[in-house]
Amino acid sequence: MTTYKIKRIYEPITANDGYRVLVDRLWSRGISKARAQLDEWAKDIAPTNELRQWFGHDLEKFAEFALRYTEELDANSVAATLKQQWQEHPVVTLLYSAKDIEHNQAAVLQQWLER
Repeated sequence: MTTYKIKRIYEPITANDGYRVLVDRLWSRGISKARAQLDEWAKDIAPTNELRQWFGHDLEKFAEFALRYTEELDANSVAATLKQQWQEHPVVTLLYSAKDIEHNQAAVLQQWLER
């Protein structure tokens, strides 16, 4: 069974990160591709631009954001395919750039993957 972890892309890389996936639609500021050491950039399963802009990291909107993003994931065939592919890895670390470590799309995606 795959273990899904979330981590800010700005944190140091560790040996137990496993398969590293950036789950932001936009590339993270100040991080080179070499420094990121990604296995994959899954921008097609990140929240749509419309949803991302609506949310704007407003904590009061997070519950609604989580519902809307989960609906997007449920309707996204790419997300279903990636979920199946990632099950080949013992550990998948979902990387994000948001400052809030609890209220971000990676946390919602982690819950969606684990259900």
